[in-house]
Amino acid sequence: MKKLVLSILVAGTLFSCRKLDQPITREFTETAYWRDSQDALDALTACYEHLSKDDYYFGDEALSDNAYNSGGGLINVNAIANGGYDGANGRVSDTWSYYYTTIRRCNTVTTNIDRVPNMDATLKARILAETRFIRAYAYFQLTAWYGDVPFYTDLITIDASRTIARTDKNTIQEFILTELADIQKDLPTNAQQSQNDRGRITRGAAIAMSARVHLFRSEWAAVVADCEKLIGKTENGTYALFGNYSNLFTVANEYNSEVILDLQYGGGRTYDKQRSFMPQTIAALRSVLVPTQDLVNDYIMTNGKAIGEAGSGYNENTPYVNRDPRFEATILHHGSKVIDFAGAEQTILTQPGSVPATNTVDDQGASPTGYYFYKYYDRAATNYASGLNLIMIRYADVLLMYAEAKNELGQMNAAVWNQTIQPIRVRAGFNDAGATQFNAALNQDQQRVVIRRERRSELAFEGLRVYDIRRWKTADVVMNRPVRGIKVTSGAFNKDPNGYIIVENRLFTNPKHYLWPVPTVERDQNKNLSQNQDW
Repeated sequence: MKKLVLSILVAGTLFSCRKLDQPITREFTETAYWRDSQDALDALTACYEHLSKDDYYFGDEALSDNAYNSGGGLINVNAIANGGYDGANGRVSDTWSYYYTTIRRCNTVTTNIDRVPNMDATLKARILAETRFIRAYAYFQLTAWYGDVPFYTDLITIDASRTIARTDKNTIQEFILTELADIQKDLPTNAQQSQNDRGRITRGAAIAMSARVHLFRSEWAAVVADCEKLIGKTENGTYALFGNYSNLFTVANEYNSEVILDLQYGGGRTYDKQRSFMPQTIAALRSVLVPTQDLVNDYIMTNGKAIGEAGSGYNENTPYVNRDPRFEATILHHGSKVIDFAGAEQTILTQPGSVPATNTVDDQGASPTGYYFYKYYDRAATNYASGLNLIMIRYADVLLMYAEAKNELGQMNAAVWNQTIQPIRVRAGFNDAGATQFNAALNQDQQRVVIRRERRSELAFEGLRVYDIRRWKTADVVMNRPVRGIKVTSGAFNKDPNGYIIVENRLFTNPKHYLWPVPTVERDQNKNLSQNQDW
């Protein structure tokens, strides 16, 4: 296990690579480093390589009510989701050490860049801005999961690493927001980037990330102010919804008009997580990261009504007919058709008794819920190793943050709706006025339900739901429900009174589980680290 001394002290020798999607290939010693601007750029690339990872991107979905992960894969997130974990949990320990390594790499850049002789001032400012963004992102992740954490912006000593205490999370988040505001002047817009700089942090990313932090803190006026710097304006970047929702998540359309920040893959850096979420007949492995029935139920009908709402037209016998078009673009269900890696069309059968049974809930290696994720399926992958970038922030999220903040301020109206929810739904494929037009009859609470449901449907399988249910303080409700799968009429399944498969019971205790425990191994090494409530 990694100790705090290792987590926040050992730099891991600085490595470099010329492109963000290439693995580290070269190593430098202190005496041979910081010779020129390329060394500084290479050190920055080492920071980018530790921005985040696919285990978190996909695993975070299973920390919410959107998905279920069976077994101990994805760094044992299932134990967190069902409440059966402590400070020794693999994901709890990994996240702490991972982001302190990120911070160490960033602090190495900010501390040493002045050693580069005769460096171009504009380039230096940009490198520092990108580095400070990555460090701010790492600290946001740490405060989101653990609350108060050790905070420093220098190269901490061994002795300090063994005695450093935790800093109040609000102090750290205020630092994050100050950093994100200060670096904007030194970052280019996406329109100013060259093709070789694609994937690097832009001014728009700093603004959108600031909005996300304010959103997490329920600072609604600040969310509005940030979003208004990007919506309908070009001085901070030129962004627009991409024309086709399904095609947004493909290699062919990387770096499209909607992407504000993505995690870089391709070249020598790939991931194979689709083997965990696609049907066995396609990915040739057990399907262990799967959608829940509760996620499926939140997709509205094409007329804009929720499935339980009067006049929706929902029929339990044909549950996937006339649903939100994003449902088919995100989730495979009984009867879905998909092109496999060989180019053949497969019909996915999930109901018990179907022939063949390979993808049905009868098979131990198939999805236990009867659903499979489809978004981020990359047919261009070789040997299942995908180089498809993972989108961390996109323009649709900015529109949704803006809509939520305006509603919380009591300012939701037709004009805001037409700027935000309406274009998102039209892009998705809705054309019924009931789905696309503003409903002035809804009060603030009812609009909140609509906006939150819209956010869930639009951003499903993008790792954001877990942050939403925690900031809304609804996790202790939605994560205390059983994980449910499809409705079945035969087979020896554990079912609820309505016939839906119960896959697992979950537990989320308020306030205990709203923060993870400080990892056991870290507290063993540093007795000054306090622990979170009830842990």
